[in-house]
Amino acid sequence: MYLKTERKINNGKENNLSEREGVIKYRLEHKQNPLSPAIDIGPINGWRSLFFRLGIIGQKPEKYHGLGYGNLSQRLAPGQNSFLISGTQTGHLAYLAPEHFAIVETASAKHNTIRSSGPSRPSSEALTHAGIYELAPSAQAVIHVHCPEIWRHTRPLGLPYTAADIAYGSIEMAEAVERLFSSGQLGRFPIFSMLGHEDGIVAFGDSLANAAQILLAQLAHALAIEQSPNAG
Repeated sequence: MYLKTERKINNGKENNLSEREGVIKYRLEHKQNPLSPAIDIGPINGWRSLFFRLGIIGQKPEKYHGLGYGNLSQRLAPGQNSFLISGTQTGHLAYLAPEHFAIVETASAKHNTIRSSGPSRPSSEALTHAGIYELAPSAQAVIHVHCPEIWRHTRPLGLPYTAADIAYGSIEMAEAVERLFSSGQLGRFPIFSMLGHEDGIVAFGDSLANAAQILLAQLAHALAIEQSPNAG
């Protein structure tokens, strides 16, 4: 049985704040069941653990109202839009177990809805992940992190970006990402900043490794800008 909810959810509790990091904003139909043993979470866990150590995925009391941030996903099979994604509010965990994942089965940005299954509910950026998989058939992995170094140097790095007045996890965000694809910017450069989502960066690629390398390369470039004698 799929359970429906239209509430904003933070750790399973209704959240009355209109804009908070890590809060599910879409209408969700979720079927609670165990993750299939056939699904290998090793690769996605390995990269996530690295990003956790770098601090661009995690949970810190002093950041983002103390809520978890960042998530990864991986397409389950080429040619299908269903994907495995880390669950909502798992940022505090250094390592994830099978019970910390969800499978997004279908998603509609137009109707702001997601149908999912698994032991955990999908994270707040699942609608953005779904849009990328639909718009980029070659994409096999999507990584969303909070990286202030890349984010504040979005323009010097020449990164595509969504506007500052577009909230994360919204229909408007999905539409903005679609415009980035339509403009050709993401075909050339598969990483973008969400200027309306503090420190929010999304990278994607034809494998987890390639998406991660794109992200890490931009982090290195951003650090080089900050260390330049002409910086500031």
